[in-house]
Amino acid sequence: MSRKEKRMIKRQQKLQKRHEKLANASRFTLWRNSRPFWGATLTLLAGLMILYIPIHLFALAFTPGSYAILGILFGGLILLIGILAYFYPQLSTLFGVVTIFLSVLSIMGALGGFLIGTIVGIVGGSMLVGWSAETVTISTDDIDQKKKKKVEGDQSSTPASV
Repeated sequence: MSRKEKRMIKRQQKLQKRHEKLANASRFTLWRNSRPFWGATLTLLAGLMILYIPIHLFALAFTPGSYAILGILFGGLILLIGILAYFYPQLSTLFGVVTIFLSVLSIMGALGGFLIGTIVGIVGGSMLVGWSAETVTISTDDIDQKKKKKVEGDQSSTPASV
């Protein structure tokens, strides 16, 4: 058996384990796997971090010539994008690009949530851009064959009664 065949067999076994795990998954797990969950969660977290400074400087935010209002605007938009990414997974690439753009711009108005919010926003936006929906089909033939082999194996190992 060549290396290529071994890798293909290993990959098929890995996929089979993933299929079995998905077949026994809970409703939340199935929902989470059908959308860019971690990218949206990091985007929400980045929005909260970016909003932290302008909300504490609320009195200063509305004075003329202050850029703190931009921090409220950018942080709120990133928060909104994080929420929308849960409900519109087909637009995750657009949401990711806008998140990265707003995260970098938030440095100007909110110091980017002490720059940690900017970094988390860039990572969350990249995860949104990189996410793609994959359809997983579980064939019942494989499951039926495994059950038959198990039943046949159990019957052959039991001693016959006389």
